[in-house]
Parts: sequence; C-alpha cells; structure tokens
Amino acid sequence: MTTFPDSDPAAAPRPDGPGGDQDALESPQVPDVTSPEAATPPTEEHPADQPGGTPPAPAHPNGAAAAAGSLLELALTELQGRRAGLLAEIAALEQQRDRIRQEIGAQAIGQSELIANRVKGFQAYLVGALQDLAAAAEQAELVVAPVVVQPSPLDQAATAAEAVAAPAVAGQFSQDEDLIRGALVRYGGQPDFYADPWKLRRTLEPAGAALLEDWFLNQGGRGAQPSSGSRNRNVLVAASAIAILGELYGDRFQTLVLAGQPERLGEWRRGLQDCLGLGREDFGPTSGIVLFERAEALIERADRLEERGELPFIVVDAGEAALAVPVLQFPLWLAFAATPGEIASEEDLY
Repeated sequence: MTTFPDSDPAAAPRPDGPGGDQDALESPQVPDVTSPEAATPPTEEHPADQPGGTPPAPAHPNGAAAAAGSLLELALTELQGRRAGLLAEIAALEQQRDRIRQEIGAQAIGQSELIANRVKGFQAYLVGALQDLAAAAEQAELVVAPVVVQPSPLDQAATAAEAVAAPAVAGQFSQDEDLIRGALVRYGGQPDFYADPWKLRRTLEPAGAALLEDWFLNQGGRGAQPSSGSRNRNVLVAASAIAILGELYGDRFQTLVLAGQPERLGEWRRGLQDCLGLGREDFGPTSGIVLFERAEALIERADRLEERGELPFIVVDAGEAALAVPVLQFPLWLAFAATPGEIASEEDLY
C-alpha cells in the first residue's frame, strides 16, 4: 500500500509554546509533490479494510473446474444412454425387416414360376396377335364397295351349278379308313423332326391314336373326346388330326382353336408350332390356324369359311366350361372334355 504523508492535524505534534497553534495555523504543512509518494493519488479503501465491512468471497478455481467436469460427465452419460437405446431400436427394426423379407421370399417362391408361365404365354399370344393385326392391316384394300345387284333365280341356279361345293364330311371317312389307320400307325413310330411343315414331327401315343380313330371312323369327325390329361397331349392329338385332314383336303380347310385365356392360346400356339413345324406366319386370319378367345368370333369366322366353300375344323380347349350350341352345326369339330382333376387345376392356375 502506498504511504501518504500524514496530513491529519490530530496526528501532527503540537508545539509546546503558546504560539504553536498560531504557527500551525499560519504555516500548514504542504506535501512535497516532487516525491513519488506524494504524486501517487490516494487509493480507495476496500470495505473489507474498514471496520464492520463484509469480506469478499474467496476465489476457488478448482471447484469451478470440478463442477464443469461433473456436468460434462452427466451429459456424456445421457448421450451414451440415448445411443444405446437407438442401437437397440435399430437392431429390433433390422430383425423385423429380415423376418418380413423371409416371409415375402417364401410366398414369392411358390408364385414366381406360375407368374412367369402366365406372363410368357400372354407375351407370346400378344406378339402373335399384333403381328397378325399388322399383316391384316397391310393386306386390307381400302376401296369403295361395289354395288351388288340381286341376281335373278336363273342366274342363281347357274352359279350354284358352277360353284364347287364344300367337301361333305359325313360318309367320307369310311372310304379313307386305310389312309387314316396308316397315318395313325406311322405317327406312333419314331418322330420325324425334319418333316415338312404341316406334317407331324412328334410321336403319337397309343391312347391318342385310339382317340383319333374313334373320332374319325365312329364319330365322323364331329364329337367330344376325353382329355388326355394335359394341354400338351391334347395339342399333340389335335396336331395329328390336322396333319391327317391336310392329307385329305389339302389347303381347303382352316383350323379354328377356341381357348378362353391368353395363356392357353399361347400354349396352343407353341405346341402346334412344335408338333407341325410351323412359324408365326402360319397363325392368323389368312393362315392355316386361327386362335380365338370368344366363341362368337369363332362361329362368325366358321360361317365365312363355309360361304367361301372352305371347311372349318374347330378345336375346343379342355378349359372351356361349356360348348357353344352353334358349334354343333359345323361338319368338323373336336372338343376335349376335361376331367375333374384338370378342372380343379385350371381353376387354381387361372
């Protein structure tokens, strides 16, 4: 603490003489401003230096650091607890995700092959239908229809006499019995994979040969036969019938296949292509085989063929629940009657 000169009158010594008071009043003591101690201003005294003052709180740097450390430790503990909880939730969600994936995979395995077959069949049918549509559009002649004059009865009689009548089926298969039996025996031998188109390239089973023999010689080419147990076998039987009819009538007949689902039509297309060595150009309105989903369209096509003097050969898939009555009027039709097991499998599949 800086020491100041003693300027308190009470602390100054009094003179002993009677004139001491006068001298003290007349000549007060002036501090020497040239000394360093006198030039320093007085310092304000802290209340603690005064009697009765409150002492300042002592500074504790070690205590503040301890408090901050405890807060950090508490915050770190809380963050670690939250992290542990989040990790537990993530692990539970991952287990749930794995379980869901396993369930989905187990369900999808059984359906993948079925869906792939249906998609493949529909794709084949759709591609063929679009190609047929494009070919028909290219061949369409956009001309004005000529005016048709109703001919007289005499002209009608002359035209009917000159026109070539459609081949009658009834009673003719008995005359071709040797040809039919010989073809069935030949089809039961070794397959001819390099046969010409429209000739059977696969081996016909004895059950299929017996079925066709009954259909040709006993039913006259008009009737239903029990299904062979699968669509592929039925396609093989129908292909054999087409090959025999081709030997009998040449290109004067057209095969019309009725199957109510695109997937079934795709199987018929692929099967006939394989058994008869056909290409996509052989399927279409102007080709040898036409595929139908609806019986009405098939019947309309068959009527047009008969009007042109051609012979329609109608094949009905075993998946059809009922046979349309107008189909019975045509001279050649083969319907496959499904067994109860086939009907149940068809319902499960489609």
